[in-house]
Amino acid sequence: MMALPVEGEKIQIHSYKHNGNIHRVWQETMVLKATKNIIIGANEKTLVTESDGRTWLTREPSICYFHAEHWFNIICMLRDDGVYYYCNISSPFVFDNNCLKYIDYDLDVKVFPDMSHALLDEDEYEQHRLEMNYPEVIDKILQRNVKTLVSWIEQRRGPFAQDFIESWTNRYILLSEIQANKE
Repeated sequence: MMALPVEGEKIQIHSYKHNGNIHRVWQETMVLKATKNIIIGANEKTLVTESDGRTWLTREPSICYFHAEHWFNIICMLRDDGVYYYCNISSPFVFDNNCLKYIDYDLDVKVFPDMSHALLDEDEYEQHRLEMNYPEVIDKILQRNVKTLVSWIEQRRGPFAQDFIESWTNRYILLSEIQANKE
């Protein structure tokens, strides 16, 4: 049984590649909800470290959605002109040593505020599929999950539902205020 973080706890997010190498680390994300299947978090201006050591700060508040059964995760970026979604095709998450961990499988779906979307990084996926020798079963799972993700977008399911962003942003604001008052 995987131990889970608690609401309000700050965790790291670790993204790996199929070969086991670290890809990217988000230093701090506040947990808004954690069950055995779903972790929803939020961060803003968090430090991100790339595999080559480069670092950068996220620019806007984001609500992050991770699932233990689906092979994708969804980052909802709250910008002045609307919500943009960056969806990573990835392994389901595991939570280990205060870190949410997943394997990034290169393919991404970017979703714009009008819900139009584009599949990105197909060349990178093909290159890594060959270099890291992704098994055929993984390739099939990933392709199937791209279709599932697109259907979620089109049906406005999960993080794409109209009330998702508002309710989780409000939760993040509330928890941030509670923590600020404790400090």
